[in-house]
Amino acid sequence: MQENKDSRTFELAPQPLNGLPEKIEQVARTIPDPPLTILTEEISAAANDGTGYLIVHIPASSVAPHMVDNRYFGRGEKTKYQMGDAQVVELHAKRRNAEADTLLLLQKHMEDDPLRDVGRQSHLFLVAHPTAGRRDMCLPITGAQDWNVRMAKLIQRVQESEVLRSALARQGFSPDLGDAHQGHRRARGVARSSSGLGPGRTYAPEGRWGDEDVIELQLFEDGGLRLLMTRLSDSLSEPRNPDATEQVIFDSAAVVLTRQVLELLRLISEDVGYHGNWAMAVGANRLRGRRRYSRQSVFRSNQRYSEDTYEETTGVTMAELREAQGAVTLRLLGPLLRSLDSQELFTEALADKE
Repeated sequence: MQENKDSRTFELAPQPLNGLPEKIEQVARTIPDPPLTILTEEISAAANDGTGYLIVHIPASSVAPHMVDNRYFGRGEKTKYQMGDAQVVELHAKRRNAEADTLLLLQKHMEDDPLRDVGRQSHLFLVAHPTAGRRDMCLPITGAQDWNVRMAKLIQRVQESEVLRSALARQGFSPDLGDAHQGHRRARGVARSSSGLGPGRTYAPEGRWGDEDVIELQLFEDGGLRLLMTRLSDSLSEPRNPDATEQVIFDSAAVVLTRQVLELLRLISEDVGYHGNWAMAVGANRLRGRRRYSRQSVFRSNQRYSEDTYEETTGVTMAELREAQGAVTLRLLGPLLRSLDSQELFTEALADKE
């Protein structure tokens, strides 16, 4: 666009498109602090000569305000202005309150664990909630006659995502979303679970090996999503002493399932037409004194987790769901992986392609 100051109007002015999206994305990632994740869309000019227009989508940021040149700016009706300290403090307070609310959702999810008193394995919990969604946002999915088929197709699309497979270096874990094959109606929503959970979220062991390994995915009418996976750790024998066993943490399970849930949120957002932000949290329990699984290596990690639980929250924009799932995963799991001395093992899953 260019401004005609005489008529006080704006006119279309085609620009060379070659390298323009990359240049603008680089500015968004390097100048603001924290960086911005944006989406761009090219429109070629009628002349078809390599020029055209670039639409830049800047979603509402979950980590606002952003600093530029050591200053914070706000936007008025027609102009921008430098924000005062009080405004910046207020915005940071609002973000902390949102994170605290999400943490409460996570803690309730952990307290409601139907396998809370079963076995010794560590459990993984994920919660997500749209920050600006309608109360019936996901009713087109949860209220449909074929809701179970729709949920199954969403999970299938997650598992068939080539981008996700590449980011995870094609590694998998069991149980994952694909093992949640049973459909259940739930209060204000629906669920898919493995065979270990009955319709009323009751633990239903079948007397077979792996009964303690349960996964459950719940989707609510208001867009809230909950994931429970009860095999974040398992009992394995020592390579040099087969008679000695210990519970070891599958850090890869946390990475795989977090990336799967982020991709699922992207698909749900697009299916129901929601383009706002999400609040997310991840938690785990029964961690104290446990170390990560080292693939039966003779040289086991000696970094044992020093707390019983892990909890972390973050905000997520639609742009990040499309372009920066690795960065979101790092925000959610980075402290846990660093404590287990394993962050460097998941470089591809915690990064995003330029």
